[in-house]
Amino acid sequence: MSISTSVLSDLLQSIPYLRPQLYFKASLTALSHAMEDQVLAATLDKPLVIASFQRERFYRQEAHRYQRLAQRSNQIYVLSAPETDFANSSEYYEKVAFEPDDALTQEWHLVVVADNYATCLVCRESLGSITKNQQIPEFSSGLDMDTARRFEGIWTSERGVSLKAAQLLLDRILIYRPDLANKVKEARKRFGIGEQRVYSQIGQAEFACDIDTDPFVQRLVTYLQASQYKLHKAYRSIIGKARKERLVNSISTAIRRSLDPHQVLQIAAQELGQHLEVNRCLIYRAQATQASATIEHEFLTPGILSVYGQTWELDNNALFQEVVQQGEGVCVADTANDFRINNSAALTIIAKKFSIRSWLIEPVLSQGRLLGIIELHYCSLPPHQWQAGEFDLVKAIATQIGAALIQAEAYANLEELNKQLEALDRTRSNLIAITGHELRTPLSTIQVCLESLVSEPDMPLELQQVMLNTALADSERMRKLVQDFLTLSNLESGRVEWHPESLTLQECVDLALSRTRARPTMNEPPKIKTQIAENLPLIKADGDWLVEVLAKLIDNACKFTPSSGQISIKATYNGTQMVEVTVADTGRGIEPNRLEVVFDRFYQEEGALRRTAGGTGLGLAICRQIVNGWGGEIWAESKGKDKGSQFHFTIPIVQGSQEEKRSKVRSK
Repeated sequence: MSISTSVLSDLLQSIPYLRPQLYFKASLTALSHAMEDQVLAATLDKPLVIASFQRERFYRQEAHRYQRLAQRSNQIYVLSAPETDFANSSEYYEKVAFEPDDALTQEWHLVVVADNYATCLVCRESLGSITKNQQIPEFSSGLDMDTARRFEGIWTSERGVSLKAAQLLLDRILIYRPDLANKVKEARKRFGIGEQRVYSQIGQAEFACDIDTDPFVQRLVTYLQASQYKLHKAYRSIIGKARKERLVNSISTAIRRSLDPHQVLQIAAQELGQHLEVNRCLIYRAQATQASATIEHEFLTPGILSVYGQTWELDNNALFQEVVQQGEGVCVADTANDFRINNSAALTIIAKKFSIRSWLIEPVLSQGRLLGIIELHYCSLPPHQWQAGEFDLVKAIATQIGAALIQAEAYANLEELNKQLEALDRTRSNLIAITGHELRTPLSTIQVCLESLVSEPDMPLELQQVMLNTALADSERMRKLVQDFLTLSNLESGRVEWHPESLTLQECVDLALSRTRARPTMNEPPKIKTQIAENLPLIKADGDWLVEVLAKLIDNACKFTPSSGQISIKATYNGTQMVEVTVADTGRGIEPNRLEVVFDRFYQEEGALRRTAGGTGLGLAICRQIVNGWGGEIWAESKGKDKGSQFHFTIPIVQGSQEEKRSKVRSK
C-alpha cells in the first residue's frame, strides 16, 4: 500500500492563502531542531509531535533526540521509509513505516501541537534536487550534494495551519497503523484536530499565538557562528599561503635573475628573517666533512650582535653533527633547558655570547648532499614556540637555496637549467592566470548575486531563485577547481593509496557517462556512442580512478566538440596484456606539435588569458598520473585543427581470466 498524493499539496489546497517558501536542507535542520528544542524546554506541556523523515538513513541521525522527546510526551509519531531495520513499533514512541514509493519519501514534515502553542514545517523536496541526487554515482562524495538539497514548503506558528497539517498526517498514520486508532482519537479530541474551520487570509490572525522563538534564534546563531569560523579559518590559511608564496617567489626571482650565489643567499637571508620576524638569520656554505664555515650572509634586527665574517666551528658543534647524521633540521625550543646545549661547552659559549634563546638549524641539501646551512635565532624571552608552518617554510626556502647553489655550480650547463626555470615560470604564470580567472570570476558573480538579494528584499521570488542558482553554480565551479588542484597534488606526491580490483570495462564506462550526463551544461552535448568489444578480458585497476579518467576524457571531448559533432568510446584487447581504450571526437583537434604538451599541468591550447572554454588545464595531467599509477600509457592523436582528436590509454588485464583466453584464441 502506498499513497501518491502530497501532504504539502493537500495543505495548500485546504488553505489557499498559504504561499510556499524555498529552503535548503541546512535551514530545515536548524528549524527542526529549534522546534524540537521548544518541546524539550517545556516542563508541564505534553504536546503532539509528528515527524516524517523521508528515509531511514535521515531518521537515524535524529533518533537519539526523539528518545528524549518521548520523555516529554506519549504522543510522538515518527514516519520513515524503511531501509534496514526501521519497522512499525511502539517501544519509545510510535514508529510508522511507509512504502518506499509513497509520496512521503519526497517530503520533510515536523508538526508540534501543544496546549499553548503550535508550529508546523511541511516541505517537499524540489524535483531538480531529487533528480540530481539520484544521478550521482555511489562512489562520489555526497556531502556537498546533501547540503545543497532544496525544499519548498511552509513553516508557520499559526495554530489553524498546524492543526490542519496534523490532521493530514494523522490520516496517513492510520492508513499504515490502524492499530493506533484509539491513540490518534485521543490526540484529535485533546487538541481539537479535525474540527470544522474556515481558513481565510483575513482570519488567519485568530490562529496565531505567541511562541518563544529563542530556541530557533539560538540554533540559527550557532549555524552562522560555525560557518563564520570556517570562513575565518580558510581566510587565515589563504593569507598564510599567499605570504609564503610571495616569499618563495621573491627568492625564485632572485635565482632566475642572477647566477651569483652571494646575491641569492643574501636576499634569502633578508626575506626569510623579515618574514619570520627572527632576531638573526644566517645562511652559509658548508659540507658534511667541513671543520668550519665563514658566515657570509646575515639578517639582524636592531640591538642584536652581528656574527658576520666570523668563523663558525662545525667539527665540535653537536647540533651541526646531528643535522649531518639525520639529514634533517634540528630545533631547540629553549637553549637554557636543552640537554644538547648543556652537554656541549662550545654550544653553551655560543648561546650565551650571542644571546640565542631559541635555535633552528636547517640543512640545504641537493640529492642528499649537504651544500649549506640556514640558522634562525630568537634572542629574547619568552622562548619562541616553533610552529609547523615555520618548519615547512624554512624547508621550502632551503630547497630554493639548494637550487641556487646547484645552479651556480652547474654554470657550464646553463642552457638546460634556463629551460627548466622557464618551464617553472610558465607553470607559475599559468597557475596565476588560470586561478585568477577561475576563482575571481565566480567570486564576483556570487558577490553580485548576494548583494542583490540583500539590497533588494522585495525582489520577485523567480528572480531570487535565478540569483541563488547562479551563485550555487559558480560556487560548484570553484569547488571543482580546488578539487583538481588537490587531486593532482596527491597524485604527484604519491599520497594516493591504490586499490586495484577485477572490473568489467563496460560498467566503468557506464558510470563515467552517468556522471557526465548528471552535470548541468549550458549547451546541448554532442552525441556519444560506445563500441566496447564483446568478451573483453577483465581489467585490473582502481575502479574509482578509472571512472575519473574516463569522465575527464569525455568531459574534455564534450568541451571542444560542437553539439552537431560526435564522440565515440572504443575498447579493444591489443594482445599485450593490456586493454586499449580510445575516446575520439570530431571537434577542434590539436596541432601535431602539441600532442605531447597537452598533458602538462595548466596547459591551455588557446593560452591562459584568451580561452573560450573554461577549466584549469589540469584534467589531462591528472589522467596521465592515474594511468601511470596502474602501469598503463596514455597518448593523444590528431591530424590538426578542426579534424578531431583521439585520446588512447591502456589498462592491464587480469591474468588467467577466461575472457583473456578466449581473446587469445580469436586473435590467432
